[in-house]
Amino acid sequence: MSVSLEQMIRNEGGRVLATLVRLTGDITISEDAVQDAVVEALRRWPAVGVPDNPAAWLTAVARNRALDVLRREAKRTAKETDARLLDDVSASMRERTSDSMVRDDLLRLLFTCCHPALSVEGRLALALRTLCGLNTAEIAALFLVPEPTMGQRISRAKKKIATARIAYRVPADHELPDRLPAVLAVIHALLTAGHHAPVGALDARLDLGAEAVRLARLLHELMPDEPESTGLLALALATHARRAARLDQLGAVVLMADQDRSRWDHDEIAEAAALLDGAVLLRRPGAYQVQAAIACLHGTASTYADTDWEQIAGLYATLERFVPTAVVRVNRAVAVAEAEGAVAALVLLDELDAEMIERWHLYWSTRAELLARLGRIDESRNAFDRALQCSPNDSDRAFLLARRTP
Repeated sequence: MSVSLEQMIRNEGGRVLATLVRLTGDITISEDAVQDAVVEALRRWPAVGVPDNPAAWLTAVARNRALDVLRREAKRTAKETDARLLDDVSASMRERTSDSMVRDDLLRLLFTCCHPALSVEGRLALALRTLCGLNTAEIAALFLVPEPTMGQRISRAKKKIATARIAYRVPADHELPDRLPAVLAVIHALLTAGHHAPVGALDARLDLGAEAVRLARLLHELMPDEPESTGLLALALATHARRAARLDQLGAVVLMADQDRSRWDHDEIAEAAALLDGAVLLRRPGAYQVQAAIACLHGTASTYADTDWEQIAGLYATLERFVPTAVVRVNRAVAVAEAEGAVAALVLLDELDAEMIERWHLYWSTRAELLARLGRIDESRNAFDRALQCSPNDSDRAFLLARRTP
């Protein structure tokens, strides 16, 4: 029972919360009410069974909990508070038929969490923690920062919303473009966590990958003339398409070179390529379009040997001009290693600031593999040890231990 409930909450929790925030206008009250509903479900469902529509049940219970809080805090009669909430519901229904383009509750709240009054880091952290079901440890691992640091970012963002009286509302259409970059970044982070879970097994959060595809599709429908929105959807599809081949039957990591490409979802890859072609015609290049191009090159190569590594390495160099991060540089180095050799790739890694990669196991594992190719076994072993010290997820830890030269 608890496992199925946990999975259901992962899949529906953010949407339940988003619906409740639309009704109450208060993120904190809504979070507490949803948590109370989950506790009630854990108490009741083992005895009476799971409802036909668990999300609707949770929403109804959470709504009643929120209503109780509003009654107490406002010190109003139940009748007055009921009228207030009914007014809110009516207003929300009117919003659904208004001229605003935003339709999905979760997408609405993403735009709210990405309010320009919040810091960039705060927007991402708050959205991922509040709406997307990631805990603070997972978000910290995703962004390579200590967990207390991430916790502080989330707390500051919530406090800012409260003190600045940032109300939940559907952003006006003219506000959407300014908030779009942050919303894109949240969905991309969701995709990353779904593709490569920060903790547990590599595929522990495939639900997040599916949700990233869903939200990216909604965003593309909302803003079809925004090439970066289209690029993100193409990236999400081409990335999520490889999900079934990345672990073997025993749960061990399978590198791309060894994956059974017949298990990839080639319909999703084809859709991604078509979307990317349309985005390129708009002649407004951006980071997500470049990443989608890389993912599509991987997806359309019939074998690993047929991969156009020179073009991929060139695209990563372009991407690094858009996003000059250690993550991009390491991925560029992997492509350069295939196109030009391990020596050229190590030169790229050596140029990175040590502070940027200190906590990231994939930097150290990449370095270890390149050193091993060059026969520098002691250095390779040391790099593998550094990778293991960076708290990789369970799948990566097992893979690193297996790859480390005895």
